[in-house]
Amino acid sequence: MDRNQLRRQVALTRQSLFDQGFLDEQFIQLEELQDDANPNFVEEVVSLHYRDSARVISNIEKALENNPLDFNKLDGYMHQFKGSSSSIGAKKVKAECTLFREYCKAGNGEGCMRTFQQTKKEYATLKRKLETYFQLARQAGPADTACRPK
Repeated sequence: MDRNQLRRQVALTRQSLFDQGFLDEQFIQLEELQDDANPNFVEEVVSLHYRDSARVISNIEKALENNPLDFNKLDGYMHQFKGSSSSIGAKKVKAECTLFREYCKAGNGEGCMRTFQQTKKEYATLKRKLETYFQLARQAGPADTACRPK
């Protein structure tokens, strides 16, 4: 695949992340912060998010094993995870976090368990899709500028 084909593939992959609802405007704002001085800024921020959020996910998993559930603690952990996910524009993950927190406020342990499984699924799916996107972007070389999705 030549560079132009790769760039088209990068653009299509990126657009699909927005079209499928995985990413929101915040991701574009991150892209706008990327420049020649730090050409891998977005990938680095996303990598940090995934590295740091693994600890929070582990804390939530442990807290969900407690009986009775400490809904305040769970809500605090999920608030932290939601903020981190929001910072990279993880739209579906953020929506699941919001739902989880609503279940915490309602004291619904079953809802928390179910929603947390869906949150982890969306988290893993986005991670996979972003890894593919960044790999393609590295192969294509530096992009000209960030652009808004259609």
